[in-house]
Amino acid sequence: MNKYIRKIGMALGCCLMVSSCAEVSFWDNFLGDQPESSGVTTEEMFSSRVNAEQVLTYAYTGLISGLPTSGDNKLGVNVLEAITDLCYSRRDNISDGPMTLYYNGALSATNLPTHSAYLFGSETDWRTIRYAWLYLENVDQVPDMTATEKDQRKAEAKVLLALSYYDMMKYIGGVPWLDHAVDVNENMEFPRVTFSQTVENIVALLDDVINNSSLPWRQTDATNYGRMSKAAAMALKFKVLLFAASPTFNSNTPWRSDADEYTCYGNYDASRWQRAVDAGNAFFTQLDQNGEYSLVQPTDDSHRARRLAFRQAYFNRGSSEVLISVHKGWNNESVHTDFYSQRYYTGPTLNYVNMFAWDDGTEFQEDPDDPNGFDWANPSRQPFFEEGEDEDEDGLPDLTPTRDPRLYETAAVPGDDYYGGTAAPVYTNAAGYHLCPGFLIMKYVLQQSDDRSSTGEQWSHTRLAEIMLGYAEALNEVNNGPTTEAYQMVNDVRNRVGMPDLPENLSKDAFLEAVLKERAMELGFEEVRWFDIVRRGRSDLITKPLYGLTSVGNDRNNPTSFTFEPFEIGARYWESNWDTKWYLAPIPQNEINKDYGMTQNPGW
Repeated sequence: MNKYIRKIGMALGCCLMVSSCAEVSFWDNFLGDQPESSGVTTEEMFSSRVNAEQVLTYAYTGLISGLPTSGDNKLGVNVLEAITDLCYSRRDNISDGPMTLYYNGALSATNLPTHSAYLFGSETDWRTIRYAWLYLENVDQVPDMTATEKDQRKAEAKVLLALSYYDMMKYIGGVPWLDHAVDVNENMEFPRVTFSQTVENIVALLDDVINNSSLPWRQTDATNYGRMSKAAAMALKFKVLLFAASPTFNSNTPWRSDADEYTCYGNYDASRWQRAVDAGNAFFTQLDQNGEYSLVQPTDDSHRARRLAFRQAYFNRGSSEVLISVHKGWNNESVHTDFYSQRYYTGPTLNYVNMFAWDDGTEFQEDPDDPNGFDWANPSRQPFFEEGEDEDEDGLPDLTPTRDPRLYETAAVPGDDYYGGTAAPVYTNAAGYHLCPGFLIMKYVLQQSDDRSSTGEQWSHTRLAEIMLGYAEALNEVNNGPTTEAYQMVNDVRNRVGMPDLPENLSKDAFLEAVLKERAMELGFEEVRWFDIVRRGRSDLITKPLYGLTSVGNDRNNPTSFTFEPFEIGARYWESNWDTKWYLAPIPQNEINKDYGMTQNPGW
C-alpha cells in the first residue's frame, strides 16, 4: 500500500466524514495546518463563501516558487540556475544541493535528500492538486456564491491543477494522475501515465477553462493579483506544448537508450510543433483583442530607465508583463530572508556575463586574438562601467554603464552597488570581499532595501517575454527558419532595453541559438535555462568549462576602474562523466517500493 498516496487518501477521507465539530478557527487551525487536524468536516469547509475561499487559497499555497526559502529547501536554499552554465555555487557545506549532489554526481535514487532540485512525493505540488480537487468537487454546495463566482473559481482550480502537473512533468516526465479528491476507502492504485497522456491531460484541463469558463482575461483587481486568469491558462497551454514538442521528447532518437513511454513520445511528429504554434497564435490573437498585458516600457531612453522597466517586468506585483505569479507572502524581505543570507555564496559565471552585449548592441567578443575581441589583460575599455565627466553626490566620478541594461539587473558586477547600497564586494580588495565566481546574483536581490519593500513579494512564474521568445522558437521550427513575426517577437523584447534588432537573414539554427541566448539574458534566475537545456537536449551547455573573473579595484571602497583576470572554475563531474539521465529527476526508491504504480526514470 502506498503510504504517501494513502496519506492523501486518509486526509481526504477524514475531510469527507461527517462529525459534530465545535467552532473551528479556519485560518489558524485549517489553513495553518491541514483541515483534518482541526476536525473540520467537508460540510463546514463549504458551508459559506468565506470558508470555501480558504480551501482554494490553501490550494494556491502549494504552488512551487522559484525563489528559494528554508520552507521548501530546494537545493539547500539555492537557485536552479546553479546547476546550469549561468551560475555556480561556492557554498561548500552539507546542505548545498549543487555542491553536494550535482557537481560531484552524488545524486541517486537512494541518496535523495530534501536539498535536491526536485524530490518527487515530498513537494507541495501535491497539496495544490489535493485541495484543488476537493474544491472542484464541493464548491457547488456553497449557498452564498453565485453561479458565475463558482464557475470562475472552479476554472482557477483547474489552472492550478494544470500548473502543478506541468511543473511536475518538467522534472520527471509522465506523472501519477490523480483526477479527483482521493477517498480513504479507495483502492490505492495510481499508476504512472505516459508522457503523451500527461501532456494531453494537462491540455484538456486548460482547454476546458479556455473554452468553457467565464474566467477573466486578466485579474485587474489588486486583491486578486496572483489568481489564475484566462491569459494564464492560454500561456500555460503554449508552454506545455512547446516543452513537449522539443527534441528531447519529440524525436525518433531516444534521449537515452532506455527512455520509455513515460519519459518521451518515442517518435518525431512535426504536428507537435504545429500545435505549439497554434496555441501561441491563439494567445496572441486574444492579446490583440483584449490588451491588458504588454512589455513594460522605459519612461525615457536612459540606461537607468531601461533597467528599471526590466525590473518592474519581473519584480512588481500587478506588472503588465506577469502572466502567472506565485506568492508566498506579502513582505518579500521576511519571506526570503534565507535566500538573501546566501547571496554571497552563489553567483553568475563569466560565461553568462559574456552573453550580454555592449550598450550599442555590439556583441561582447572575448577573444584577445581577434582585433575586435576583448582582451581582459589589456582591455580597450572598461567592460562594465566607464568614468563619466560628472561627479556623483559624494564627489566621486560618475560611472556610466557600458553593457545591456539587463546585465546589471541580473548580476552584481564590479563597480555597481549591491543589496545594502554599498559597492558590490566582488573584487578581491573590496571591504567584505566574498569568494564567488566574480559576480553575485542581482535579480530579486536588488540594490536597496527600499527596492525590495516597494512591492509585494512574488515569483514571476511566467512572463509575456517568455511566451514571445518561445513562440518565436516554435515559428522557427514550423517554418524551417525565422518568419517576420518570429523576428518581431524577439526584437520587441530586445528593443525594450535599447538593444537593436537581430541581424536579418539568420538561418534556422542561427536563429534558434539567438533565441536561446535571448531567453538566457531576459529570463535568467526565473528557472528557464535548466528546462531549455533539458528540452532541447543541450548537454553541451553544461559540460563545457565554466569561468569566473578575478577583479581588483583601484580603490578599496569606491573603485572607478579595475584590472581583471579570468579563471576556470573547478571542474564539475558532468564535464567528463555526463549522462543524459540528468535531464529528469530520479524517483525516490521508497516511493517506487510503495507499489502504487510509480516507475523509475531512465538511468537511475
